[in-house]
Amino acid sequence: MFTIGDFARLGRVSVRMLRHYDSIGLLRPASVDPHTGYRFYRADQLRRLNRVIALKELGLTLEQVRAIVDDAVDVAELRGMLRLRRSQLAEQLAADTARLTAVEARLRMIESEGRMTTQEVVLKEIVPVRVAELTAVAPSYQGEDIGPVIQPLYPELFRRLAGAGITPAGPSIAWYEPAPGDDGDAVVVHAGVTVGAGAEAASDVAVVDLPAVRTAATIIHHGPMDDVEQSMQVLARWIEDNGYRTDGFAREVYLDYCPDAPEKGVTELQLAVHRD
Repeated sequence: MFTIGDFARLGRVSVRMLRHYDSIGLLRPASVDPHTGYRFYRADQLRRLNRVIALKELGLTLEQVRAIVDDAVDVAELRGMLRLRRSQLAEQLAADTARLTAVEARLRMIESEGRMTTQEVVLKEIVPVRVAELTAVAPSYQGEDIGPVIQPLYPELFRRLAGAGITPAGPSIAWYEPAPGDDGDAVVVHAGVTVGAGAEAASDVAVVDLPAVRTAATIIHHGPMDDVEQSMQVLARWIEDNGYRTDGFAREVYLDYCPDAPEKGVTELQLAVHRD
């Protein structure tokens, strides 16, 4: 058998941790010297220690760990738990990354305040356009909610268009509207691409006519859509300064779509406006 120090080194844990595990009944020593109180462990106890550490690293509490190891969890079950936890951590990482990206974008927006002028806004009429589209629902109009929803739609849309023999005839266009029957912030995300006037809907691709917009306040946004709030707020200032109103949902016309280099992207933002 091994002393607690030797066993700790073999298991790559601390002596203090082993003492704690003993105190809560998670990993008892194989024997305790009645005179000195020294703890001794057997080599086969490393199996239990390995399971305890693995489960603890998966984010379980020590009480949960004890319940599982006492029920003799096997390697296959541990592997399944690992896959589940890996998936959860990947989702958490993606969410945290999106949140950090949004914060960085807001910081850049704050830093650029006053540098973008409303002189860049152009008021114009938007002509009707026929588009092929796919749709999905996002929890809100916030960038961190829109991005993960709209990004997979475009590759799928182009795949379906190729299968249907429909050739894009112009830029991609995204637009948004409140989700029907939802009293919260959910929005319907429309991912579209311009097609010819003669294009018809296929079995798995909708083709719709986007109506004309008589009066739209527009601005050219350069760079990634993570920074689009900067341009949107320039539009907001112009709309207010000129006595217009808008619902806040912009069409996004991707004049130069660069998924592999979003910093090179060029997007026209179009906000329908009106006066009371």
